[in-house]
Amino acid sequence: MIPFSVLDLSPVSEGDTPADAFRNSLELARHAERLGYKRHWLAEHHNMVGIASAATAVVIAHIAAGTSTIRVGAGGVMLPNHSPLVIAEQFGTLESLHPGRIDLGLGRAPGTDMATARALRRDMQSADSFPQDVVELQGYFQPAVPGQRIRAVPGEGLRVPIWILGSSLFGARLAAELGLPFAFASHFAPDHLMEALAVYRGHFRPSEELARPYAMAGLTVIAAETDAEARRLFTSLQQQFLNLRRGMPGRLQPPVDSLDDRWSDLERAGVDHALRLAVVGSRETVRRGLAAFIKETGVDEIMITAQIFDQAARLRSYEIVAELRGEMAEEGHAG
Repeated sequence: MIPFSVLDLSPVSEGDTPADAFRNSLELARHAERLGYKRHWLAEHHNMVGIASAATAVVIAHIAAGTSTIRVGAGGVMLPNHSPLVIAEQFGTLESLHPGRIDLGLGRAPGTDMATARALRRDMQSADSFPQDVVELQGYFQPAVPGQRIRAVPGEGLRVPIWILGSSLFGARLAAELGLPFAFASHFAPDHLMEALAVYRGHFRPSEELARPYAMAGLTVIAAETDAEARRLFTSLQQQFLNLRRGMPGRLQPPVDSLDDRWSDLERAGVDHALRLAVVGSRETVRRGLAAFIKETGVDEIMITAQIFDQAARLRSYEIVAELRGEMAEEGHAG
């Protein structure tokens, strides 16, 4: 059975603070570790009051220090916001503190709006050099050579695993060319999932890091005791996407019984399209959804995200999914 992992946006729920979000993230990571999830990744976003993981490397350090076996990493760091050397030093530090447990996923989007990108002192053309920046970053993790003038200390020789993240074909092609693992953001941008997987697998070049393609896909999964309960929990994420589309991002909102009076038909269609791969329901509904997704995509790993307002319900959702994975493994499904 393929591994399941966790994508945690460290959500700040209505009425909470970032400190609450960090406590919840650590609790989730410890929970996921006990349940057998492979990784716990956090994502870089800026100027978003509903997401607390802007200083991604710092939060990764917090999560890694509070766990012992689960891999912890970035899903991802938006490399155009940073110099490759700084990221090499940050993740070299993390790898030195937590050997063999750190992942570095890289994206080329700013992780924010354009005004905030400028406030980050980001060169607005820096995304164009993303492939070169990835190669430069890889070099800093290699053993130093005689006469090398610029070195990542810590970082050199640590070979921190690098992933390419994407929501289009660009990342798929780059990951294939560099022989790196690839993670597709199908939890919010599903349109090009199958095409990107085909491009990645079809053009993959073996490398020192990876002998064969390794593809992971993001998937929203919200599991509860009944379909109705899960659909109600799902309304928090739907509200979040609706507010993003309106240009008014905010804290994660409590679930509601119905969104009918909160959105237009056009807005509902847009949110439904972005979240159309989401698996939401009771145990049996989620089991069918997971099995269908694995069969259709053939991915090597699934990274599950669950933006749920209530922390206890979020923990329970991941618990149900872990139980289902165990049952599916015993039955010999998809792995």
